[in-house]
Amino acid sequence: MNDLANSPMTPTSPPKRIDFNTPEMQRKRRIRALKDRFTRWYVLVGGLAVLAAITLIFFFLAYVVVPLFKGADLTVEPPLHPAWLQDAGKPLVYALEEQNEAGMRVSEQGTALFFNAHTGEELSRTALPIPAGVTVTASAKDQPGAPLVVLGLSNGQALVFRHTYRVTYPGGNKTVTPAIEYPYGNAPIELDPQGRALERVSINASDSSLILAGSTGDQLNVLQLTREENMMTGEVVNEQKRIELPQMNQAVKAIFIDPRQQWLYVINGRAQVDVFSLRDRSMNGRYKLSENADTQITASAQLVGGISLIIGDSRGGLAQWFMARDEDGEPRLKQIRTFQMGHTPIIQISSEQRRKGFTALDASGQLGVFHSTAHRTLLVEPVVDGAGIYAMAPRANKLMVEANGALQPLTLHNPHPEVSWSSMWSKVWYENYDKPAYVWQSTAANTDFEPKMSLAPLTFGTLKAAFYAMLLAAPLAIAAAIYTAYFMAPGMRRKVKPVIELMEAMPTVILGFFAGLFLAPYVEGHLPGIFSLLLLTPLGILSAGFVVSRLPESIRLRIPDGWESAILIPVILLVGWFALYMSPFLETWWFGGDMRLWISNDLGITYDQRNALVVGLAMGFAVIPNIYSIAEDAVFSVPRGLTLGSLALGATPWQTLTRVVILTASPGIFSALMIGMGRAVGETMIVLMATGNTPVMEMNLFEGLRTLAANVAVEMPESEVGGSHYRVLFLSALVLLLFTFVMNTAAELIRQRLRKKYSSL
Repeated sequence: MNDLANSPMTPTSPPKRIDFNTPEMQRKRRIRALKDRFTRWYVLVGGLAVLAAITLIFFFLAYVVVPLFKGADLTVEPPLHPAWLQDAGKPLVYALEEQNEAGMRVSEQGTALFFNAHTGEELSRTALPIPAGVTVTASAKDQPGAPLVVLGLSNGQALVFRHTYRVTYPGGNKTVTPAIEYPYGNAPIELDPQGRALERVSINASDSSLILAGSTGDQLNVLQLTREENMMTGEVVNEQKRIELPQMNQAVKAIFIDPRQQWLYVINGRAQVDVFSLRDRSMNGRYKLSENADTQITASAQLVGGISLIIGDSRGGLAQWFMARDEDGEPRLKQIRTFQMGHTPIIQISSEQRRKGFTALDASGQLGVFHSTAHRTLLVEPVVDGAGIYAMAPRANKLMVEANGALQPLTLHNPHPEVSWSSMWSKVWYENYDKPAYVWQSTAANTDFEPKMSLAPLTFGTLKAAFYAMLLAAPLAIAAAIYTAYFMAPGMRRKVKPVIELMEAMPTVILGFFAGLFLAPYVEGHLPGIFSLLLLTPLGILSAGFVVSRLPESIRLRIPDGWESAILIPVILLVGWFALYMSPFLETWWFGGDMRLWISNDLGITYDQRNALVVGLAMGFAVIPNIYSIAEDAVFSVPRGLTLGSLALGATPWQTLTRVVILTASPGIFSALMIGMGRAVGETMIVLMATGNTPVMEMNLFEGLRTLAANVAVEMPESEVGGSHYRVLFLSALVLLLFTFVMNTAAELIRQRLRKKYSSL
């Protein structure tokens, strides 16, 4: 001690000071500041770019969709004053050629005159083979799109001919050559045996038969001409047969024949129609076309396909009628929808040849453009002064009106008449349907198809698929997230969480392929086992927990804290094996050996192999990782001090979880559910491959569905660019975008409210 005390003191070196102002440190600070600014601007620009991209997508979709809801445009061209109009006689039939190059006019003089549709110049004139001393008393066309015309004569005969147009290109110039053909011979066909003048006529031709109908006063005559060809000799045999129908006591105004040659409609009296069955040779019924006693029927026509009648009256009203079954299953003529054009009588109705649209001309010279399925009045506009007669082109883009000694050409632009808000979101009564329904059927094989573009079943299917997927995924994912973050040991959590999050990397096309080819038939063959599994799994877990809680402490304490869930792995596997093993036995004992037939026959529930149950299982599996990952992070991020403080105050771990942890993490848990819901709504491949793509509005768990996203994926490659179908598919995408936007906005508002409410915990 003395030596130490007497030894000289060792001088202490002063602390070394770090110079933060050296060139090297200044350079590092500049680089760091540059990185901070770059990151800040990068995040800002990236966020704004995302918002701009979403906004541009929205406006692009709206740009494609808006033309759907525009009306028709009509352009009135300069009138034509051809010289042949001076002595052409009264017009009976007008028609235009496909390319709007030529037109045909049939007069009461029995002359078919063809003219240039642009200049009015006469192209050719054909005198029809009408017997001497006989005049034309009636005329009618076949179904819209068919070129057959029938003329009723004053001697009770009918002349059938067809107008054709041959297109050639001599010297590179397009030339249209019109002609008249007589497919049933150029000799008139005797329709009235007594030789009385035909006042009304009608015609319908199929591949094997021709039906002619004519009336004189209240007398109705129907003649059927059949044609049979011997396949061995090629000999053709023609046969005429009269169809005797009950007679009427009213003067006939118009006659129409169903193209299936099943029904005959006779409009007579002031406002009534008699419907006859051509197959039973009986009268189906007599129907009033108007409840107003002062209203008269002034015009009528058939829509393309011949199923619907369009009836115009003296008050400017129009109504669509067609046959539909009543509550007793009997076919009856029913009024489907009405239109109001003006207040003057309708004098002519002309149907489009390729769509369920029609035009009408009234006595004041107003032209109306309508569409039956969409129930749209697209245009009502005056075109001539007073009454006239007109023809509409096969493509419904040009009209020719003869009035006041002149021809008035009209150009019609009407690209999307078949779409309306009511046809997409409300029930629509379609032809051949017994009642209004929600239907999506955008295409068909025949040209007289009625487009059915209701987005209601697709939207319903989207929500149905998301509902069943969330019904499976939400409880499992949230419960797993809470247990992993709050109860599970850190070592086990580090293994479990990455495995569950790795499930998110599974391509959905693989899940859809697996669900469609394996899971759907497996579920169908093991229905009792699947439902037993859903019931027995929670019971097995509860039973295992009860058994473990009753074990001696010496055994229970050997299980490390947070590793208790490992015991459930063999329990779940055993319960699953037992449920699926007992499936055929349960099916035999309780369901007669086939649960699917029992569901269909005994319960009356439709069962499709690819159904919402399969979608719920497959898509629920795909959604679980999204919900689990976000919810687990939210629960794990709850400050440890809150948990420890609650436990220190005497609360149990369960009370702490339910009253502190979950409430604090509720904004994150809610966000997880909303993101999972958005993923389920926008899912495409799973629902495309595992649902059967049936657009039906049934909440039935065992029936298929079709979603908006899957419908766009399936039908977009087949749609015509710029067509109505194409734009409706873009509207589907816009609906999905708006739904996601509204749902995310509402979720964010709720999340902020929850965060504000529980931030004080």
